[in-house]
Amino acid sequence: MSKKVYCIAQFQPKPGKEQALFQVLQGLEPNTLREDGCQQYIVTRHIPSPFAEGESFPIVFNEIWRDMASFEAHCQRAEIKAFFERYCLADDGLAAKWNVCVYSDEPQQYDAPVF
Repeated sequence: MSKKVYCIAQFQPKPGKEQALFQVLQGLEPNTLREDGCQQYIVTRHIPSPFAEGESFPIVFNEIWRDMASFEAHCQRAEIKAFFERYCLADDGLAAKWNVCVYSDEPQQYDAPVF
């Protein structure tokens, strides 16, 4: 077990904006990979396979962070905040929807049942 944080950040581009959004996201990789605590930060595209027919947004970041503090520091960086403001929240942005989730490989801690 570890304190690692695994982040999946999915993006649904606006119609006709997939390539532009992918390129903007690729531009975030170099600086992020230099951040303290960043172990993996790769933007990927969905590809078809008969063995993986689940639903997903077409562009997905696969991230691994040393711990939650590293992930949260990344989220507060000016470059990341500016990305979301310009490309996700702005009316003329490139993303129609986005979904950012974090995960752990540690077992779930359950409260003891109360009898």
